[in-house]
Amino acid sequence: VSQVASCCYHHSIPMVPVGTGTGLEGGVTTKGGIQLDLTKMDEILDLHAEDFDVTVQPGVTRKRLNDYLHDTGLWFPVDPGADASLCGMAATSASGTNAVRYGTMRENVMNLEVVLADGRIIHTAGSGRRSRKSAAGYNLTNLFVGSEGTLGIITKATLRLHAIPDAVLSAVCQFPSVRSAVDTCTQVIQAGMPIARIELLDDRSIIASNAYSHLDLAVAPTLFFEFHGAVDEQAELAAQLAADNGGTDFQFAKELSERNKLWTARHNAYYAHLALRPGSKGFLTDVCVPISHLSDVIADTKEELEKSPLIACIIGHVGDGNFHVVLPVNPRVSSEVDEAHRLADNIARRALAVGGTCTGEHGVGIGKKHLLKEEFDSATLSAMSQVKQALDPLNLMNPGKVLPEVV
Repeated sequence: VSQVASCCYHHSIPMVPVGTGTGLEGGVTTKGGIQLDLTKMDEILDLHAEDFDVTVQPGVTRKRLNDYLHDTGLWFPVDPGADASLCGMAATSASGTNAVRYGTMRENVMNLEVVLADGRIIHTAGSGRRSRKSAAGYNLTNLFVGSEGTLGIITKATLRLHAIPDAVLSAVCQFPSVRSAVDTCTQVIQAGMPIARIELLDDRSIIASNAYSHLDLAVAPTLFFEFHGAVDEQAELAAQLAADNGGTDFQFAKELSERNKLWTARHNAYYAHLALRPGSKGFLTDVCVPISHLSDVIADTKEELEKSPLIACIIGHVGDGNFHVVLPVNPRVSSEVDEAHRLADNIARRALAVGGTCTGEHGVGIGKKHLLKEEFDSATLSAMSQVKQALDPLNLMNPGKVLPEVV
């Protein structure tokens, strides 16, 4: 990879690193140059079970790593749904259903090996360093996490591992409205409960999931819960909070097969949404807001979506204030695409208005560059541009992504 980068730098050839291709904001689209397919670099290099860390190459996916860890009592919990490559997850600062308890990639990446645009190889926390914390030098690791291939090519990642919980319990609960479901989520988090997962599916998402994943859930806004550790005490408190907000009795999934069916349905929600309109393509957007504003933002979004001519579904990792909207559209009908863009921009601006962000986990790519000018002031964008210029002076690394052209 270093030799390829050096050659491309010498000849001013743009480079776009590519993993499993599960990104959602056009982060690996190209106009000229080369794509570097890193999926064949798929070795798990160093496991230090006693230190709870592992080092992997960019082609290793999260499912393969967890299969490898199966007999160690450890796992890597960051789960964006797709079986994404771990270095790609680092490049996009991925998160997912477990982030409310275990954090995002930003909290779980300890060190990165990165090939810069000119072929130089750096180690963001120092070569071979795996300490749980450090106050030495600039935090280059977090600079590259979420950089979407615009600053360098990630060729190794040292990741933080976690103990597999000794007890796991899942549950679902229906609510009379999206607002009452989200209010329950907010109260669960504010109560200090170490919930592992708490996911929202609106009524349209339940209709889609029932049909696609062969469930028989009541059609209503629904929360999916997962408790780790002291599951009985957590479930009792969550059930009480749900009841206070008009929620139904919990339906528990205690056996592994039952839990897998439930969470597989949640992860397949995107495909279920597309099945509502056969032949459509999915237009997705995500935002993240402070949890105290989540209920209002989702309720206002739901109200706007119900007035749109498009089918729209809301799902969310609501435990950390992050939610998604899926819009099945016909890409050949310009009015539908324009309406999807209008809704996505309105959702983003609604999040920005309450101190949130235009993207909680999908990234910027080409789809949300215009919104960065509203999320950051000109001085901050200028500083980002200067970082880009320092590390990639010829603008060869995934050009045209993330930063607006004029800052």
